[in-house]
Amino acid sequence: MRAWERVRAALAGPAGEGLGLLAARIGLAVVFWRSGRTKVVEGSWLQVSDSTRFLFAEEYAGVPLPPDLAATLATWGEFALPLLLLAGLATPVAAAGILAMTLVIQVFVYPAAWPTHLLWSALALLLLSRGGGMFSLDAMLRSLTDRQRTRQGIART
Repeated sequence: MRAWERVRAALAGPAGEGLGLLAARIGLAVVFWRSGRTKVVEGSWLQVSDSTRFLFAEEYAGVPLPPDLAATLATWGEFALPLLLLAGLATPVAAAGILAMTLVIQVFVYPAAWPTHLLWSALALLLLSRGGGMFSLDAMLRSLTDRQRTRQGIART
């Protein structure tokens, strides 16, 4: 039991939280990046495919935006937000974007897939509330800013 207690104590600290938040960032990023890849013309980065435009006009017609705009925003979001999550840059903003996309998908597109959307939402809410963790660019930038303020004699509040 002592070994288990040591592992648990190690995971209860900042490194354990950082690993958990890193896993949450990677997990969400992979799901949304892969979805984004299905929406573009093969070999392109952001050229929305005709089949995606058709899906947004027909199958996803409940989304309260013009189909072309919805297809473009969803595609771009599914590339930009995962990149931010992977880097841990503007993590709460990226997580809020993922959460918003998830809610749109849940309400207007696939309401029966609520167990999957609940998991995505939980991960996004975790990242929204806790940030990217110690293994993120957010943490590195915060550390640099704190050091700079300390050198200037300005206390962080």
